[in-house]
Amino acid sequence: MPVGMLIDTTKCILCRLCEVECHKFYELKDKRFAGTDDAPELDAYHYVVLQAHQVPYYDRTQVIGVSKRCLHCFSPACASVCPVGALHKEPNGAVVWEEGKCIGCRYCQNACPFDIPKFEWDEPWPKISKCIFCNDRKLAVGENPVCFDVCPTKAIRFGERADMIALAHERIQNEPDKYYDHIYGEHEAGGTAVMYISSVAPEEIGFIEVEKELYPPLTREFLSKIPLEISAIALFLTGTYLFRTRREAKFKAEALQQPSQEDRG
Repeated sequence: MPVGMLIDTTKCILCRLCEVECHKFYELKDKRFAGTDDAPELDAYHYVVLQAHQVPYYDRTQVIGVSKRCLHCFSPACASVCPVGALHKEPNGAVVWEEGKCIGCRYCQNACPFDIPKFEWDEPWPKISKCIFCNDRKLAVGENPVCFDVCPTKAIRFGERADMIALAHERIQNEPDKYYDHIYGEHEAGGTAVMYISSVAPEEIGFIEVEKELYPPLTREFLSKIPLEISAIALFLTGTYLFRTRREAKFKAEALQQPSQEDRG
């Protein structure tokens, strides 16, 4: 059964543990601790980003925390446009990004309806980064994603997707005055593994309205209109990546074959 995650923003206390522990687990960079205020670059160094949204609430303003990350679409547009197969979907539902294959062409960034993949602008060999659902280090060995394990209020729930949908509907039905009647991700872009419920409409907490149809057919139409020059650049990047990878492998092999100082002595 495909996995699913339900994030209940009414239970979020903005503690940032989901973001911080993910950051530690994957040893991701965080420029906020380097004294920079360059907000657009922050997402490029995180798989999970906690956002605080101020929304009107009667005669005051309430702050709603949203643990933002890849939604892991049923039929991911990012994977359908990746020219080198750096993005693919696992049988369990996780949309996985493989760093070793990524050439930084940014096709996935343009194709994603949720604006999730981020580009490492200031890296010498820039690539794309995004949440991979802890697939390699957790799901693959039968464990839960890091963010789920550390959430102190259980705002993040994890299990089979069908169970998460049932839980979301149960909460909305039992407390209609507390929740806005919509599960974001249940049908958006054909359905996603990560879903959200909140006290306000999704648009008020940073989620855009997207089509309910599967996106790969739409993105293929988009790519067909990309100028030939752009495609040539992608091919050039692929060739450069392959050349660089083979050269590094050659240097490593030669280094291993060279005798050490002790052997020469």
